[in-house]
Amino acid sequence: MTDASTKPSEGKPADPLTYPIESHPGPDQVVDIAPGIKWLRLDLPFRLNHVNIYLLEDGDGWAMVDTGFGNDATIAAWTKLFDGPLKGITISKVIVTHAHPDHVGQAGWMVQRFGCPFYISQVEYLQGVYHQNRRTEERLVNMRQFFLRHGMDADLTEQLLGRGQDYLKKTVPLPAAYRRLRHGDTLAIGKRNFEIITGAGHSPDQVTLYSAADKIYLSADQVLSKISPNVSVWAHEPDENSLGAYLTSLNAIAAALPEDTLVLPGHGVPFYGLQIRIKQLADHHEERCGLIADACRTEAKTSAQLVPVVFHKHKLDAHQTGFAAGELIAHVNYMLAEGRLSQELCSDGKLRFTAT
Repeated sequence: MTDASTKPSEGKPADPLTYPIESHPGPDQVVDIAPGIKWLRLDLPFRLNHVNIYLLEDGDGWAMVDTGFGNDATIAAWTKLFDGPLKGITISKVIVTHAHPDHVGQAGWMVQRFGCPFYISQVEYLQGVYHQNRRTEERLVNMRQFFLRHGMDADLTEQLLGRGQDYLKKTVPLPAAYRRLRHGDTLAIGKRNFEIITGAGHSPDQVTLYSAADKIYLSADQVLSKISPNVSVWAHEPDENSLGAYLTSLNAIAAALPEDTLVLPGHGVPFYGLQIRIKQLADHHEERCGLIADACRTEAKTSAQLVPVVFHKHKLDAHQTGFAAGELIAHVNYMLAEGRLSQELCSDGKLRFTAT
């Protein structure tokens, strides 16, 4: 994920979003963010250092939305919470929004602990299975060719195949069975009915939940308050137009949900101002497309050459470089689909792009 913060600073307008709670819960805290909805935050072992978890009142129990990273530290954090502020609470449902390990990582552990059903979209469940079994030799060869074709050198490519991608496996074994969530479904949780709204881009079929009666939207990583969700293209679907799918999803959400909706995101803090934030996100991606077009006007460039054009503010490690490369290629594929770039596979085996 990349920085698209709208915090006020010198020379910039004040943040137009409204935050009902400015500070996040501490590691041993649970906050009542709305009637019958609890908010807690778990640590992550990389630059995006936290993930939000929500508990929704569900009769005598609580439905959990997302589960945290698949490591021992997260199990220890959950154990401490269940021995402390969540003592006596029963989890009635585990709902996972998408297959990234900070969200699905502890689903198997949680389902086993409480003997409860597991809800997820079919595509995201299969995506999770893929991530847990992705490092076959054939897939490694395909990923290596993908990065080399986009201009990464051999040393960087090997780093990306290692630390840059390995985090996707950081989940405990997935539950063996699941209940499928489909776009347009209604899921009853306690006294509330939530419409299932799925969206692509950040993940292929990410689940978000909207209560029209209460104007509450659990947006997962589709709409975040302070950062732009990572939208990437990877080797297993190299021509995917994930950014186009993401922008289409944002437009649909903006058209369907009212501006005074309380947004409960997967990272950052809850906020009001959904349409404003969606426009900010769309503008952010258009700005990146402009940088790419300008760089490709006088000379054809590879994706590797374009990464520092877009991601020039931070020094990136292998993990962050993997995300940056995937996101850069997503912008390139979108611009190809829009007719704003042309591509050529050159004699050195690398793709190069020119602005049209």
